[in-house]
Amino acid sequence: MTKPALFQPIKAGSLALKHRVVLAPLTRLRADLDTAVPFDPSTEYYAQRATDGGLLITEGTLIAAEAGGMAGAPGIYSPQQIAKWKQTTDAVHKKGGRIFCQLWAFGRLADPKLVPTVWTVDANKPFAYFETPTPVTELAAADIDRFVGYYRQAALNAIEAGFDGIEIHGANGYLVDQFLQPVSNGRTDEYGGSVENRLRFPLRVLNAVSEAIGPERVAVRASPFGDFGGMRGDFNPLDTFIPWFKAIVAAQPKLAYVHAMAPRVSGADDQDKSLVDKRGDSLDPLREIVQGAGIAFISAGGSTPASALAEAEKDGNLVAFGRHFLANPDLPARIENGWPLNPYNRKTFYTRGAEGYADYPFYKAPN
Repeated sequence: MTKPALFQPIKAGSLALKHRVVLAPLTRLRADLDTAVPFDPSTEYYAQRATDGGLLITEGTLIAAEAGGMAGAPGIYSPQQIAKWKQTTDAVHKKGGRIFCQLWAFGRLADPKLVPTVWTVDANKPFAYFETPTPVTELAAADIDRFVGYYRQAALNAIEAGFDGIEIHGANGYLVDQFLQPVSNGRTDEYGGSVENRLRFPLRVLNAVSEAIGPERVAVRASPFGDFGGMRGDFNPLDTFIPWFKAIVAAQPKLAYVHAMAPRVSGADDQDKSLVDKRGDSLDPLREIVQGAGIAFISAGGSTPASALAEAEKDGNLVAFGRHFLANPDLPARIENGWPLNPYNRKTFYTRGAEGYADYPFYKAPN
């Protein structure tokens, strides 16, 4: 009997995966507040979710201290961070799993209490993400060059730490997304205005990390329809994201994968279904660009076992799970065997302790 498409092998750049259930990048805030070194149980957390031939994507991981802005987020810029991540990648590989590191820079969403400078793409378009207005400094040409360098070095650090590759966090209103979208980018230089100019920084990042570690170990994440972080506005997302996806596959046709968030989610929250239906938002045009270029496509956001099985059959892509994979370390086996899922506890998603982290139970058959 033929296996469901969700459990059939697929090639994704350098990865030869044995199934298509992916751990989505999930902010967990379990890193040291001073050093951004991952919390001790993080190795167990990722190892629990590793499967033979399965792909895990880490939580957003800071490319540099000045790129941060959230307490408890891990980094990949110091020797201590690299050493701790190496423990995690070794544990994942021991189980036959594969793991990508998601590279993160905050931009205007940074907490001003945590970084000396809150960098923004356009000083005329600050975003008060925190209760007090956020003072911002616009990235000048030299700053942009420095941040591209941070991404490149972070990719090299990730490979040193044993990761199979990196995913550029280009979603949810963070730095790369801020350059892309007109709601946050009103610059009048070569990095703003036309869509071609707004693609310039994201493409520089993509090409820099691809040159550093090889495009087959590089991926990109996007949230075309999300409004988290003050994004989207009144603009048509496809006017930006169709050119962006075409530029991605043209610049790096050997990319590992492109990862897009479904319209039904925005950040960590679900979108209003009636609003999504009214807008008619769909990943289909973007999926067609990526798969048409022979690059693997991952969708994420609000998936259930049933919807993931149906989506893989229909579209042939991989499906990333967040909340359900958080609460079910053996999620692929539960889906494949039709076993019930553990419920997740929202109250412990972002707490600092061990509860709700590596303590969710594996499935046990009833006696």
